[in-house]
Amino acid sequence: MKSQIKYTDEPIGRVKIVADFLPSPEELAVRNNNTKVTMSLSSESVEYFKEAAKKNDMPYQKMIRELLDEYVAHQKDR
Repeated sequence: MKSQIKYTDEPIGRVKIVADFLPSPEELAVRNNNTKVTMSLSSESVEYFKEAAKKNDMPYQKMIRELLDEYVAHQKDR
C-alpha cells in the first residue's frame, strides 16, 4: 500500500443491520461424494474442455464433472 490511511473521528451515521447471508464454515466444508472413474474421451472433446476451462480459470475435469452433474439433475427432473 503506497498511501497511508488517514483516520478521522467523524460520526458514522445511521447503521443498518443486515441478516447473515453467508454460509457457515460447516456448509462450506461439505464435499460431494465423488467416485473416481477411468473413461476414454475423444481428443477433440478433451481439447474443447481444456480450452473452455482455461478461459474460465478452472480445472477441465471439474468442468466435465459439473456438466455431467447438470445432465443427471436434468434427467432426474423428467
